[in-house]
Amino acid sequence: MSQSSTLITPQGREIAYHLSAGRGPCVVFLGGLKSDMQGTKAVHLEAWARAQGRAFLRFDYSGHGESSGTFEQGCIGDWAEDAQAAISALSDGPLILVGSSMGGWVSLLMTQRLGERISGLVTIAAAPDFTQDGMWASFSDAQRDEMATSGQVALPSEYGAPYIITRRMIEDGRNHLVLRSPLNLPFPTRFLQGTADDDVDMALALRLLDHASGPDMRLTLVDGADHRFSDTACLDLIESTVAEVLDLSGEL
Repeated sequence: MSQSSTLITPQGREIAYHLSAGRGPCVVFLGGLKSDMQGTKAVHLEAWARAQGRAFLRFDYSGHGESSGTFEQGCIGDWAEDAQAAISALSDGPLILVGSSMGGWVSLLMTQRLGERISGLVTIAAAPDFTQDGMWASFSDAQRDEMATSGQVALPSEYGAPYIITRRMIEDGRNHLVLRSPLNLPFPTRFLQGTADDDVDMALALRLLDHASGPDMRLTLVDGADHRFSDTACLDLIESTVAEVLDLSGEL
């Protein structure tokens, strides 16, 4: 496994990344909450991009993987800043964004910040606004009281240790919601969603499709696929979908 490189963001955070040289548009993978750039989807898509001679970027948000900081220090605004800094410093020209889970939310924020550089978007179990509509909305009165008094709550996770969700993460998330105001996606956009996803309900995928506007948006539901979306069939679908978006953007 090749060694990662490090970027210092304008905010002073150290972001670990892997950048593969190749022709544009650069495909950028944006991972999910508490995931890292060594995940199955990121590494698989990088291998596909290299085989295609395509530029590819994967990185760890601060508090994730090899990057600086702790998860508990971070929030959506920080991780969006990390993504914008990495993409701006490490790539040029048009981009195809591939956002998984929380990375789907971050990728939607990048479409607003990077404007005409975006040539296409693919999301996998996108989770926009999850701090408000998923976490805060489902908190019990006891959890809300705990958040008010201690500044954090611990949420169980099937992926390992509990997630420590801070008041800062909840409050900051409210400043970055994308489903309350117009969301224009003027490029080929593909949303991928599993029907057996216990973390992101299909209803959210349908809400995102209904809320966003654009000339070429499609939602693909995969029967039986879970939130990981990482079995062979799902990985093949991610590949073919990215290739489709590249083709439609005129950049295959």
